[in-house]
Amino acid sequence: MKIGLIAGAGELPNVFRKNAKQKGNDIFTVGAKDITSIEADVYLPIGKISKLVEILKSNNVKDIVMLGKFEHKLSLDPRHYDIKAISILTSLKDKKPSSIIRAFMAFMEEEGFSFVDPRDYLEELLIEKEGLLNDVEISHDVLEDIKFGIDIAKKIADMDIGQTVVVKQKAVVAVEAMEGTDKTILRAFEIAGKDIVIVKSARTHQDFRVDVPTVGIDTLNVAKNAKARAIALQKGKMYLVDKEKFLKTANKFNISVYAYE
Repeated sequence: MKIGLIAGAGELPNVFRKNAKQKGNDIFTVGAKDITSIEADVYLPIGKISKLVEILKSNNVKDIVMLGKFEHKLSLDPRHYDIKAISILTSLKDKKPSSIIRAFMAFMEEEGFSFVDPRDYLEELLIEKEGLLNDVEISHDVLEDIKFGIDIAKKIADMDIGQTVVVKQKAVVAVEAMEGTDKTILRAFEIAGKDIVIVKSARTHQDFRVDVPTVGIDTLNVAKNAKARAIALQKGKMYLVDKEKFLKTANKFNISVYAYE
C-alpha cells in the first residue's frame, strides 16, 4: 500500500512512517515548509492545496495520512495561500480547527483521496490503562485538581477551543486556544507559579484520522520549567510519543503522569 504522509511539526509523523514501512507500506512524505520537523520527499509552503493535489496524484498516491502539529493561527494569515485554500477558508461559517479540517478533508475526498486511520501504525503510543502511569505518587490535592480539570478540558475540546486546561487549587489558571499546549503551560506558570496541574483531553467523538492530541518530551520539558506537579492524559484517545522515555523522564522531573477515561 502506498500512503501519502502530510507531515507537520513534531516526531509523530516519523514514528508513523517508520512503523508503516516496517509493515510493508511505501510512504511518500509531503512536508510543510518551515513547519515539518522530519525529512520529507517534497516540501510545500502551507496553503498550497492545488499543488499538494498535483504532487500526490503525480506520485500515484490515493491514501493519505495527516500527522504532526499545524498551528491553528496559520489560518488567520493566508497571505501565501493559493486560490483553492482561500476559497475553502472564506466558505467556512467559522475558523474552528474542526471546521477547517473537515473542509480540507472534504475537498481532498472530492479529488479522489481517502484519509487513513493511522492507529494501526501507532498503537504503542496510545495509553492503555487508567491511573498513575509512572512512579511519582499523586497527593490527594493534586488528584482533586485533576478531577476538577478533566470535565473542563473535555468541554473545551468539544467546543473546539483547545485541548488543554491548567488548574491549581481547583481554579482554572489557563485554557489553551491558538497558542498551543506549551505556551499555555508557560502562561499558567506566569500567572499562578509552581504546583500547577495540566489536563489534556481529546474530543468526545475524536476522529483519529486528523488532529489527535499528542504529547511528547518537549511538553514534558516545558512542564518541568513551569514546576508542574502532574500531567493528566486521556486513555485511548491521544498519542504519547516515546512512552517509556517520557515516563522515566517524568520520574526524574518529579512530575506525576496520570491517565483518565
